[in-house]
Amino acid sequence: MELAHSLLLNEEALAQITEAKRPVFIFEWLRFLDKVLVAANKVDVKEKQKKLVEQLTGLISSAPGPPTRKLLAKNLATLYSIGDTFTVFQTLDKCNDIIKSKDDTPAYLPTKLAAVACVGAFYEKMGRMLGSSFPDTINNLLKALKNAESQGRGEILISLQKVLSGLGGAAASCHRDIYKNARSLLTDRSMAVRCAVAKCLLELQNEAVFMWTTELENMATLCFKALEGSNYGVRVAVAKLLGTVMATALMPKQAAVMRQNVKRATLEEVFELMATGFLRGGSGFLKSGGEMLKGGVSVSREVRVGVTQAYVVFVTTLGGQWLERNFATFLSHVLDLVSHPRATQTHVEAVYSRRCVSFMLRATLGGLLGEKAQIAAGKEICQAISKQMRAVDAVVNDPNGENKTGATDVSASQHVMVCALKELGSLVQSLSATASPLIQEPSIGLLETVTSVLLHPSMAARLAAAWCLRCVAVALPYQLTPLLDRCAERINSLKSSPDAVSGYSFAMAALLGGVHQCPLGIPHSKGKLVVSIAEDLLRTAAQNSRLSLQRTQAGWLLLGALMTLGSSLVRYHLPKMLLLWRNVFPRSQKELEAEKARGDSFTWQVTLEGRAGALCAMRSFVAHCPELLTEDVIRRLMTPIECAMTMISHVPAIIKVHGAHLKASAAMVRLRLYDILALLPPKTYEGSFNALLRELVAEFTLTDNSSNTTTSLLRSLCHYDDSVLMGSWLQETDHKSIEDQLQPNSASGSGALEHDPSSIYLRVPVGEAIPGPLPLGVSVIDASVALFGVVFPHVSFKHRLQMLDHFAECIKQAKGIRQQAVQLNIFTAVLSALKGLAENKSTLGPEEVRKSALALVMGALDNPNPILRCAAGEALGRMAQVTSFDNSSIIFCVLKSARDVVSRTGHSLALGCLHRYVGGIGSGQHLKTSVSILLALAQDGSSHEVQTWALHSLALIVDSSGPMYRGYVEPTLSLVLTLLLTVPPSHTEVHQCLGRCLGALITTVGPELQGNGTTISTIRSSCLVGCAIMQDHSDSLVQAAAISCLQQLHMFAPRHVNLSSLVPCLCVHLCSSHLLLRRAAVACLRQLAQREASEVCEYAMSLAKKAGNGKNTAINLNITETGLEGALFGMLDHETDRKLCSDIHDTLGHMLSSLAVEKLSHWLKLCKDVLAATTDVGGAVTFEVEKDEDSEKKDEMDDDIMFTGLGDDDKSKPSVAPRWVTRVFAADCLCRIILLCENADKAHFDLATARSTQGKNPKELLVLHLSDLIRMAFMAATDHSNQLRMAGLQALEDIIKKFASVPEPEFPGHVILEQYQANVGAALRPAFSPDTPSDITAKACQVCSTWIGSGVVSDLNDLRRVHNLLVSSLDKVQAGKGSSSQLYSESATTMEKLAVLKAWAEVYVVAMKIKKEAESKPVKPVRSGDEDEDDLGADVLPPDSLITLVQPELPSLSQLWLAMLRDYALLTLPAEFSSQLPPDGGAFYTPETIDTARLHYRNSWAPVLHAVALWLSSTGFGACEAKEEVSPVLSKAPALQTGASPTVKTFEESVKERMHLMLGVSIEFLCFPRPEEPIEHVMSCLLALSTLLESPCAKTHIAEDQLLAVELLNVLHRLLLTRDPPAVQLQVTAVVQETIKAAVDHIQQQHINKGHEDSQLSLGEGGETGELVPGTSLVFAAMELLVFILVRHLPQLNTRMKESPSHVLIRPQRLPEESARLVANSVSILAELPLLCSPAGSMTILPTVLFLITGVLRETAIKTADNSVPISVSAALQGIKTIITSPLARVDSLQTQWTALVRSSLASVLEDSQPDLDEISMLTAITLLLLSASNELVGVTVLQKGCMERFRNALNSCDPWVQARCYQLLLSVFQHPSRQLSTPYIHALAPLMVEKLKAVERSRPRTSAELQAVQEGIRVLENLVGMGEEQNRVQLVALLVPTLISYLLDENAIPTASQASKGLHDFALQNLMRIGPLYPAAFKMVIGAAPELKTRLESAVRANQATSKAKDAARQAQPTVQVAPTIKLKTSFF
Repeated sequence: MELAHSLLLNEEALAQITEAKRPVFIFEWLRFLDKVLVAANKVDVKEKQKKLVEQLTGLISSAPGPPTRKLLAKNLATLYSIGDTFTVFQTLDKCNDIIKSKDDTPAYLPTKLAAVACVGAFYEKMGRMLGSSFPDTINNLLKALKNAESQGRGEILISLQKVLSGLGGAAASCHRDIYKNARSLLTDRSMAVRCAVAKCLLELQNEAVFMWTTELENMATLCFKALEGSNYGVRVAVAKLLGTVMATALMPKQAAVMRQNVKRATLEEVFELMATGFLRGGSGFLKSGGEMLKGGVSVSREVRVGVTQAYVVFVTTLGGQWLERNFATFLSHVLDLVSHPRATQTHVEAVYSRRCVSFMLRATLGGLLGEKAQIAAGKEICQAISKQMRAVDAVVNDPNGENKTGATDVSASQHVMVCALKELGSLVQSLSATASPLIQEPSIGLLETVTSVLLHPSMAARLAAAWCLRCVAVALPYQLTPLLDRCAERINSLKSSPDAVSGYSFAMAALLGGVHQCPLGIPHSKGKLVVSIAEDLLRTAAQNSRLSLQRTQAGWLLLGALMTLGSSLVRYHLPKMLLLWRNVFPRSQKELEAEKARGDSFTWQVTLEGRAGALCAMRSFVAHCPELLTEDVIRRLMTPIECAMTMISHVPAIIKVHGAHLKASAAMVRLRLYDILALLPPKTYEGSFNALLRELVAEFTLTDNSSNTTTSLLRSLCHYDDSVLMGSWLQETDHKSIEDQLQPNSASGSGALEHDPSSIYLRVPVGEAIPGPLPLGVSVIDASVALFGVVFPHVSFKHRLQMLDHFAECIKQAKGIRQQAVQLNIFTAVLSALKGLAENKSTLGPEEVRKSALALVMGALDNPNPILRCAAGEALGRMAQVTSFDNSSIIFCVLKSARDVVSRTGHSLALGCLHRYVGGIGSGQHLKTSVSILLALAQDGSSHEVQTWALHSLALIVDSSGPMYRGYVEPTLSLVLTLLLTVPPSHTEVHQCLGRCLGALITTVGPELQGNGTTISTIRSSCLVGCAIMQDHSDSLVQAAAISCLQQLHMFAPRHVNLSSLVPCLCVHLCSSHLLLRRAAVACLRQLAQREASEVCEYAMSLAKKAGNGKNTAINLNITETGLEGALFGMLDHETDRKLCSDIHDTLGHMLSSLAVEKLSHWLKLCKDVLAATTDVGGAVTFEVEKDEDSEKKDEMDDDIMFTGLGDDDKSKPSVAPRWVTRVFAADCLCRIILLCENADKAHFDLATARSTQGKNPKELLVLHLSDLIRMAFMAATDHSNQLRMAGLQALEDIIKKFASVPEPEFPGHVILEQYQANVGAALRPAFSPDTPSDITAKACQVCSTWIGSGVVSDLNDLRRVHNLLVSSLDKVQAGKGSSSQLYSESATTMEKLAVLKAWAEVYVVAMKIKKEAESKPVKPVRSGDEDEDDLGADVLPPDSLITLVQPELPSLSQLWLAMLRDYALLTLPAEFSSQLPPDGGAFYTPETIDTARLHYRNSWAPVLHAVALWLSSTGFGACEAKEEVSPVLSKAPALQTGASPTVKTFEESVKERMHLMLGVSIEFLCFPRPEEPIEHVMSCLLALSTLLESPCAKTHIAEDQLLAVELLNVLHRLLLTRDPPAVQLQVTAVVQETIKAAVDHIQQQHINKGHEDSQLSLGEGGETGELVPGTSLVFAAMELLVFILVRHLPQLNTRMKESPSHVLIRPQRLPEESARLVANSVSILAELPLLCSPAGSMTILPTVLFLITGVLRETAIKTADNSVPISVSAALQGIKTIITSPLARVDSLQTQWTALVRSSLASVLEDSQPDLDEISMLTAITLLLLSASNELVGVTVLQKGCMERFRNALNSCDPWVQARCYQLLLSVFQHPSRQLSTPYIHALAPLMVEKLKAVERSRPRTSAELQAVQEGIRVLENLVGMGEEQNRVQLVALLVPTLISYLLDENAIPTASQASKGLHDFALQNLMRIGPLYPAAFKMVIGAAPELKTRLESAVRANQATSKAKDAARQAQPTVQVAPTIKLKTSFF
């Protein structure tokens, strides 16, 4: 392949390769040329042009395949347009000659087609440059057109289209010729030719004015004829032509019109023409009037569907603004269509016409209009409905019934109503909450209008009105409860009108069905209301025969709808329901028999309807309340069901007696019965299998049914992948809802609500806008088939055999069309059964069953109906799945011999299905045979059908064989390429299957594709060539296949997929009119964006620029300066397909994640533009060019502008403002951007950094966009749409949390959010208005508390504004239960109330925190001067201001909080204690909504717990409240009084109760916090505990109940094991500390009380024996927990670890800050523990405690650079001191143990001296032990030696800091009162010291640290001198004084000496001056003995006096002089 990459064709290489590979080689060369010509240097091209032209024209006559000829033509044209054009005419003539040639052989055809393609390409590229040669060319093409075959016709028409587009208006002389020749081909038998003609004429109408003036009617007729018998592709093409021509006739586009002065068509004329097609099809207009009166033949459905699409094209072409202005006309026209008798000749036709009209409305209204315009359209629809309704009322109320035509009017009006109401419903639902103006405006009266239709005489209209109300309620949930109440009230007041009962019950049922889409639900009482109405209707049904039927139906319908509310509500009504069900059916067989004899036809009708209704309600119950289906309930349901089964068998006899009109009711009963049985487990009714199966089989084999009804389930039971064979991919197009009408099965696509009213309350199937149950006849068969599949696996083999034989017999008996119908139904049932078997993992049965089944299936493999063949293949595959029987050999035999298309196709699919279901290894042995047969069939060029089926099966085999197929990849791949290069493009199915094969092959090779071996690169390049061919195909499905193949390739070998060409191609497809292609493009972008988002965006952008610069209008792009992401946001407004939208969301999400931080302002602008979209789009687009250009320019433009004012508006603007769904997504994106920035870089939240970097490298930082962020959040939070408000509040909360602490650099002490206080307040206020839904208010409370607690607001008045919002909500909470009129369910109220309490709790917690911090800060000194004070007060909040806001509410709040915690505690009880729950609910929840309430409590209890703890501990457990009267608070909220009235309890009791509540809630939670619980809850809980334990009441409580404390510690230990964050662990230690402290205080209290010495021994844990019992011992529990923490952070403490063989010595390392704090806390708690024990007990734990403490000391005492002492070390030292100085030392009985303990401690401290340990900390520990426990340590020589050794090392240390500290410690040892201890140390260490100090004279100190060391040493010496006895004094002074004098400097040396040296001099001098007077005698002796000392001393003293005089003089001079020297000194210092 690489050899093909050269400018000229490499002919040598071509000659060397095999014949088969040449076409691929040539194609690859042309592909290369296509890319390179555009980019190449013109000079190079011109040099080689001659040779190139030769090579390319040579290829024309080498019979190239379709893709090759397309590329060839493109390259030749490009070459001439780049290089010289001399030879172009020669080439053109050559092509024309080939076209003229008379050679008609198939072999010459490709050459002719290539020539035609070249001609087209030349004109398209060069157009008018080719001069006047065009008439000949065109005539030549037209001549060829007359006698070409279909492929040639198609190609010539495509070329003509290109010629026209290249020449534009220049070709006017030929337009009529082309038109005449082309139009006759619109009815060509080849569909591909029809498409080509449509496209050619579409091009022609751009210039040929006559097409949309004089020829307009003929054009319309032609198009209608072209639609007859058309396929989907033709319908789309012709609709586009028809729609565009009509739009042009109305609004001509060209300037040419001006010159020709043409008469424009009026809108009425255009509509009339279009309507003709819709109502009369292509039968022409000039037929005699008589036929029309007779009703004539009905319109062909293809024409109607095509015309429907044309209407949509027509409106879309004219644009949104045209529609907005002319909507009323359009609406009335469209509704007239559906009321025309021709459109509604039969019921099914009427439904089809309604669907078409609904499609027109939805496609135009839903897509083209913005939200404002949609609301206006809604008004129009309302008016249309009320106008119709007035007409109907006039007829209904006509007393004499003279108005004969009236009746037909009413029946026509029902269809108008259905369409209008359906559209109104869809409109409101899509607008969601933004539709509120439409509902609320009284002038429109939408609700009145819609409810008036509930009284329409036609059921279809009533149902449509009910559905519309359901849409309103789902869009605006606050309407739900009022609407229900209104309907209930009307049903009761209009009980005597049958229509009213029916209509209002439909409405209620619909509303109940919509509840599941409203998260806030409806009040529980509404359920009771519905039950009472339904009961009443059923009870009174028999009273009045005029109403019996309606009342019965209405009653059961309501009960069925009630079931959709779910178990929590139905549970209360279940007993009553079971009773009702039981009473509908006769109790016994005898009653059944008796019943048959009674009754007339009417009573039977009512009875059957009633039973059908009851079964329907049961079905709804089983489907929606699975939790209630206990065995007992199923048993009680089975009684009526079994009775119904028996009854069914009697019904035919009854129908015989009473007439056929009962058939429908009987069918309804069967349908309901089958439906419910399919939902119940088959085991429950296995006794009735025989009778049931008889019914089912009779049902779908049409035994008692004369019509040939077929089931609609076959497609869904066949495999989704087979859609290409069955054409069911039409379900994936934008036209699905109308294309369904054209499917072959019965009544396909004719779903309508009136076929089954119960569907009005069921969930709408995914992807449908409105439920559309099929007609009853089809539904029953569907239900029977489905149930057959459920039951079959449970039937005995004998019966299975009987049924299969019976099926064969049925097929044999039937003839013709009926046989097809029976066979279809039977196959669907068999498939359903086989699927059931496979799901149950059971087998088909013994030999004879298999044989019978096989015979049945094999017989259908050569059925002429392709759908049946599909089903048979599928059945064969599924049979292989459930039997061990291998039938492939039979198929091989058939395929080898068969010659006819039908059996070849059927059997080849069977092969594929076998592999699909047996798959992989199971079918390995047949793989080779299967592949060889299918490869052979795929090459059968004579039948494209065979090729399609064979390739499809091949794809199935490749898919299922996986790696086993690897050996066949190359031959399959080469076949695929050959076919792609040769099969004509018109055979799209073949190409689609080739695409499937290619995709499967790529998956098989998989990751190998990355390799570089020759075979792999060949495979890879073949795949790429295949994709390239498919990408160029004209069919959108083939292009979609190409994209998914490239997507696969990109997954496995990303480097080899060229994004620079793929991305632009995907961007173009985003605007495709084909849904599947858009889906494929977005799915591919989604995958690319995951890895290479930035490249994707760049390529898309460069494409947009190209499209903008070049005048290439062929590319229809919607990418503007916002790039691909902007285009995707735009797509979200138009797309309705769920898969597509979710892929767009994902793609944008991936782009956001990888690009948002780098291109911050771009993404923020995107979100902002989407959010800022005003909904008032509309109004004419003004052309700004006209304003600022001068007049000449204006004249030039005039022509073009005049007609572009409408039509396709300025393309760059999106046609509608972003809809609310898109805006919600944008708001979510905003939150994601904030989060991404937070994870990326903290600089995003630092204004100072941001401003400083702004100048240097302008990195985009989020903080600079803060005002935009706030603005976006504000816009979202104050929108109409509730979802958007939620998203906006969430964004606001995120912004506050992230930016609250960002300081404002220009105003120190302030934060940047302060300037946005007004915005935040304004965004929150609307959320507290009374009509806001609970969930939004709840969210707003959360934001309020975040805002108040963030500390941003500094002014009390500003704070008050937001605070007042919370106060107002609190009043709501205190109003108690059931006071306000409820719109939503009780759990919504619960949610709102709890949110308020939670918000208050959070605010209170923050307030207390601020207060505490303020109290702990030192009070600032009061400044003098008032003015300072004032401005201080303005800025800084007094620390307790927040608390002053909360204080007034506290009395009531605390009670509410406690009540809430009580509720929560009850709700967390396990299920077995549910009997303890109060029967009437708690303070804030009702028993009915208990399950949902739990969730709300779970979200809000933690802050409340913390707040209550703070309140309890600050008020001493509400001690002050106990004194006041409590009742006023409680009277406000009566629900809070639980148990006795609270004033009676003693204070102790209430303390106890509250402690139990608090500890209970905490311990329950901490025992097992769910992993999904936020860490904040754990923290709140721990904080609450530690706060609680600070209060004395709580301390005594927990200390008295030791087991409680132990329990708490155990739970905390468990928490430590599961939760890692350091903050949690620190908080745990705080709680432990409080607990231990409480216990210590308690035990000391006891000591004081008892007082006796002897009792002291037994007090405390451990008693006399010292034994601690795990489980009851607090000390043991604490030790466990603390050891865990210590070992967790210092694993080296664990001795076992050291013994383990894998142990590596870890050098001690500095602990991180948090760990150090944890260890320190643990150590200090450890040191407290002995205080809890009796003396014996403490001796038990002390060894461990000391071991741990010395261990911590050893592991954490590490030298630091700044010589600071780590916090854990100081804690350890403190701990040692606490323990050693404890009173235990004085307990006589323990003396020896104690001594041993102390000595061991010292020994272990001495042991641990590692080189990098901090010697000082160790020395400190040693000193501590020596000083505190001197008695035990005196005279232990080993220890003494060790200690001296340590001190000696420290003195010799080279670190002056160590020396200094060592001197200090030595001093304390030397001064110890016990001389026994100190003397040995003095003797050992003093000489060394003196030596050290003497040596200083030679090396004077250089730094202050060294100076300090010397000073400390001298102090020790001085002290020793003082300690010495009088007689030794002289000797000691003789040591000290000379040393000091030796430190003095020479007076000349003083100025030059260093700072430290001078310092030493001064220090020595001062000390000498001090010592002299102290010991005068000794001093004199020493000085006298050495004269040189004396002189040094004297000169120093003199010098000192001189300097001090100078200083005094300087002091007296002016102070200004002094400034200079100090500055100098500073600078010299540095």
